[in-house]
Amino acid sequence: MTRGRFTGRTALVTGGGSGIGRAVALAFAAEGAHVVVAGRRQEPLDETVALIEGSGGKALAVRADVSRDTEAAAAVRAAVETFGSLDVAVNNAGVFRGGAPLADLSEEGWRTQLDVNVTGVFLALRAQVRQMRGQPSGGAIVNISSTFGVHTSPAGAAAYSAAKAAVTALSRGAARDHIGDGVRINVVSPGATDTPMSLRPGETESDRTRRAAATLPLGRISATEEIAAAVLYLASDDAASVVGTDLVVDSGGSL
Repeated sequence: MTRGRFTGRTALVTGGGSGIGRAVALAFAAEGAHVVVAGRRQEPLDETVALIEGSGGKALAVRADVSRDTEAAAAVRAAVETFGSLDVAVNNAGVFRGGAPLADLSEEGWRTQLDVNVTGVFLALRAQVRQMRGQPSGGAIVNISSTFGVHTSPAGAAAYSAAKAAVTALSRGAARDHIGDGVRINVVSPGATDTPMSLRPGETESDRTRRAAATLPLGRISATEEIAAAVLYLASDDAASVVGTDLVVDSGGSL
C-alpha cells in the first residue's frame, strides 16, 4: 500500500461490496486508510476486504442494512471499536427501481427506494455525525446522490429521482447544522457509470458504449475510479473549506 492523504485514518463505506462503493473503498485503502465496508450481503463485502488486505491494507466487513437504525449505528461502532475512530464516511448504499411511469409504480416500490436511498442515508449520517462531533479532529462525510433528481429528470425514474434529490437536500441541511461541530458534509452526484445500474433493460455493455458515444458530451460513461477520485477529494484536507457542495461527475450528461 502507498502512504497518502488518509494514512492513519478510518473510513467507512456503505454499499462497499461492489461498483462505486468497492472502488471508493479500494481508493481509500490505497491512500493509507483503514477501511470498513458495510452492506447487506456478506460475500461481496468479504471480497472487497480480501482485495484490500491482499495489497497490504487493513479492512473490516460489517453486514448491515442501513435502513435499520440499530444496524447503521452498529457499523459506526464496529469501525471505532476496531480502528479507534471514524474519520471519514461515505454513504453509497442505494437501490434503483425504474423503467415505469409514476402511475404504474407500486407503493412497495416507492417505499423501498425511499427507505434505502433516503432513510438509509439519514440513519447512517446521523450515527456518523454523533461519533465524529465528539472527536477532536471531527470528520468528513460524502453522500452519494445522482444526477437524477436535482440535475436531470429522466422518464421512468420519478421515485428514484425524488429520493436522490432528497439526499442532496438532506446533505446540505446537515452540512449547515454540523460544520460548527467539525464535521464536513458534501455530495457526489454520478451520472452514467460503469456499473450494472447504468445498463438499460436488455442492453449490453457494447450497446451502452455506443449509446454513450452518441449522447454524452464526453463520449463515454464514467469509470468507478473517477467517482472514487471525486469522493476522496471531498473527504480530504484538500477540500478543507468545501462544505455542502454537490460535485457532479457525469461526462457532461446534465449540461
